[in-house]
Amino acid sequence: MRMTVFGTGYLGATHAACMAELGHDVLGVDVDEAKIKSLTEGKVPFFEPGLPELLQRNLDSGRLGFTTDYEEAAQFANVHFIGVGTPQKKGSYAADTTYVRAVVESLAPLIEGEHLVLGKSTVPVGTAAQLQALADENTNDGASIEVAWNPEFLREGHAVKDTLRPDRIVLGLQEGGNAEALAREVYADALQQDTPFLVVDLPTAELVKVSANAFLATKISFINAVSEVCETVGADVTALADAIGLDERIGRKFLGAGLGFGGGCLPKDIRAFMARAGELGADQAMSFLREVDAINMRRREKMVELARQELGGSLLGRNVTVLGAAFKPNSDDVRDSPALNVAGSLSLSGAAVTVFDPEAMTNAQRLFPTLNYAESIEEALRGAEIVLVATEWKEFQELDPEWARTLVAGEPVHGKPIVIDGRNCLNTEAWKSAGWEFRALGRG
Repeated sequence: MRMTVFGTGYLGATHAACMAELGHDVLGVDVDEAKIKSLTEGKVPFFEPGLPELLQRNLDSGRLGFTTDYEEAAQFANVHFIGVGTPQKKGSYAADTTYVRAVVESLAPLIEGEHLVLGKSTVPVGTAAQLQALADENTNDGASIEVAWNPEFLREGHAVKDTLRPDRIVLGLQEGGNAEALAREVYADALQQDTPFLVVDLPTAELVKVSANAFLATKISFINAVSEVCETVGADVTALADAIGLDERIGRKFLGAGLGFGGGCLPKDIRAFMARAGELGADQAMSFLREVDAINMRRREKMVELARQELGGSLLGRNVTVLGAAFKPNSDDVRDSPALNVAGSLSLSGAAVTVFDPEAMTNAQRLFPTLNYAESIEEALRGAEIVLVATEWKEFQELDPEWARTLVAGEPVHGKPIVIDGRNCLNTEAWKSAGWEFRALGRG
């Protein structure tokens, strides 16, 4: 098939490359000329394992191209995906759908014949119907656009696999819509692998992604709320999570207590969900998400306070190393990153903070230019009075505590160097045996 993908950020660039990998002819479209130039040259402007190779392979095959020209896109195909951003509005929890609307407003007057727009962006419920009305207003005589919704379920660090081999495909149609046949052709490869294909109405499709993210955020914040109790009574939240996770009704995934969630999706999406529920008069139904958000933010404050306590009550002038800047491993995304938030708070409290992350240094420096950034773990550890593990990168988990101890400043308070495991990802006994004072969130 021939198709376009509007928006070449994280979602759009990944979707375009993966659709080409499945054998389709794909044109990625964006108003950002620098981004289009970079992708055309085979350079992915963000870190995602496996995507650079996929991009280059499909550029070389001729199945994938990029443009800023909407007229070219209108002529290229009659199936169009929308993967542009829906950021949080300034001064509000609501999602900003300006970029989604702009795609439809710009594309509609240029098309001829029958076209299908498949929305992938996460939008407030009711957006698809508004876009259909917008398309109907702006198309010329003899042309038509059907708007359907096909939400994305990408996990950063696993986006290629999640696109090529999704765990489900959801398609939202308006009554009397004809998008199902085309969508089945788009995803024929996945459907041959018995991927569940769910056809629902438009509002249901729009609610699926935000509902999934709200549930995951709630599960994370639940175990972090329990970890607050564990800290008070001296219990071990990791052992507790193992125990309740064996209940098949609960499961162990997303019960990792620690610094909590961040990134460009979960925080934004749960806030937008609350805002939209309020607009629809159902604000009480989603009011619990305010506490989910609050619990998540408290974990960051707890990490800073724990560092202050371990350093004798003051951070002023102390050398602190934060290992991690990305909001999760296998990503360079620092949007709403708990790791960077903690580093910034430590710095505002007077500490001399050094940060190291395998992939997110450039993005972190743009966001927090006043922090110190090391070029290696060794440089980051050298002279530190306390070490905080804030992103669970594999190389941090596998760090040799004996070697690390030879680099740090010494024994400022306890007669031992101090490490705080903000992700409960380190081997506790190995660090203690190596002579470290070991602390972790939710573990007494």
